[in-house]
Amino acid sequence: MAVLDARPMEADDDDVAAMRIFASRAAAELERRHQAAALRHSRARVIEAADSERRRVGRDLHDGAQQRLMAVGNLLKIAQRKLHDEHDAADVLRLAHAELGEAHAELRDLARGLHPVALSERGLRSALESLTVGCAMPVTLDVTADELPEQVELAAYFIVSEALTNASKYAGASLLEIRIAPEAGALRVEIADDGCGGADAAAGTGLRGLADRIDALGGRLDVDSPPECGTRVTAYLPLPASC
Repeated sequence: MAVLDARPMEADDDDVAAMRIFASRAAAELERRHQAAALRHSRARVIEAADSERRRVGRDLHDGAQQRLMAVGNLLKIAQRKLHDEHDAADVLRLAHAELGEAHAELRDLARGLHPVALSERGLRSALESLTVGCAMPVTLDVTADELPEQVELAAYFIVSEALTNASKYAGASLLEIRIAPEAGALRVEIADDGCGGADAAAGTGLRGLADRIDALGGRLDVDSPPECGTRVTAYLPLPASC
């Protein structure tokens, strides 16, 4: 006579242990993603607040001090023409005009680090043209992107601004190429120079700040800078489906 085993089936101990390990790892991964998302949101809030303040100061500079300096410069030119027979006075006025030009250039450079007024008024392409117009080296600018989200435009502008500063001040570059275009659901921002290379994204505050800004947007920053072979900075900034 056959006897059936009526004991309830029990899971193998190894399987139970494996399931517990899997569940623990899954929970840890979810927590890591939650913390990463919270960090991105925190960075985004900090950047948004900083950008708002930059916008206010940049507009104040543009509408206040810069306009006044330009008006004074024009008045000095008129005075210089009327005093052409007074050599000493003309020399002083020429010096004053030169100093005024230096002050205006310094204010312009300061305003570049703030929220660029041209970006809000005329868009990314025009703002970058204004940014590069006074550059000491030849710059090739190719922008094929329009009607971008504000934060994406702003990030692209500051990426180019930082790369331009690094190329002119530290890399000893003789030319710069800038290409910006949509690519696979993102805005690709690429800046290449022929300088000395050796740039380290982790070492300087400028590139680190850019990396934080880009990370807050869910993007990626790549820096390829072998010694003596120039530097190529490439950023990918996610775009909404409507762009």
